[in-house]
Amino acid sequence: MTIERELPDTERAPPELANLRIVPRNGRYRWIPIAIVVVLALMLLDGVVFNPRFEWGVVGSYLFTPTILQGLATTVWLTALCMSLGVLLGIVIAVMRMSPSRIVSGFARLYIWFFRGTPILVQLIFWYNLAALFPNLGLGVPFGPTLIEFRTNDIITPLAAAILGLALNEGAYMAEIVRAGISSVDEGQDEAARALGMPRLKSMRRIVLPQAMRFIIPPTGNETIGMLKMTSLVSVIALSDLLYSAQAIYSRTFETIPLLLVCCCWYLVLTSLLSVVQARIEAYYGRGATPVGTNQGDRT
Repeated sequence: MTIERELPDTERAPPELANLRIVPRNGRYRWIPIAIVVVLALMLLDGVVFNPRFEWGVVGSYLFTPTILQGLATTVWLTALCMSLGVLLGIVIAVMRMSPSRIVSGFARLYIWFFRGTPILVQLIFWYNLAALFPNLGLGVPFGPTLIEFRTNDIITPLAAAILGLALNEGAYMAEIVRAGISSVDEGQDEAARALGMPRLKSMRRIVLPQAMRFIIPPTGNETIGMLKMTSLVSVIALSDLLYSAQAIYSRTFETIPLLLVCCCWYLVLTSLLSVVQARIEAYYGRGATPVGTNQGDRT
């Protein structure tokens, strides 16, 4: 016995569509874009892999030379240090930016405006030439005597200039990322923490920031990958990173293209590893999140 169920009005087809005939999709031309992609891939393979001018054998011989590996190590730890400082600075600036005090908030706005509004290369060169403005740096009483004084060139080395330029610039971008993540958390969470007697900083550290991490981690991962590539700019201030090490070699051997390809290979390896780590961290902080489109039901 068959039981027929009458469809509700919302599931019935409109009268004007009831007599339409369903025609299967014509797939005769579906192979055209596939063929175009295959042809382009073969042309790229022939023009890059089998082109003797790329000198892939020379590329392989330089991949693990001591000079390149030393530059690679400098790039890796410089990325880790500057990104860590940038994240910490970004959290502080974001909290200041959301402060009810206009002076504190105004200082944070000014910081973000300046470091986001000027090119990072200009900032690096500026810090490297700081001695032109301040020949000496000292510690002492404000508007009073100086207790300790140092020559600026002794303090602002290429390494110090690179750390200052990269970390301060990254702090401005991370401040906006953290602020957006904090703003994504419902205000009731902070109000509930206040009602329990938690101070503002404790509420931020234990209640708001852990919930905001799900929104902060993805752009932070992108910023980390960007920082890795941005470290190549420190070669202009003579810091021996990966690119500067390659430049030091091809300035003697005139093998410019193979050494640049060595840099590209190592940057691709590092960015791929960072992408895997980013995906793992996103999965960790995304636990329990409801997928988009899932019906959560109504709360009463």
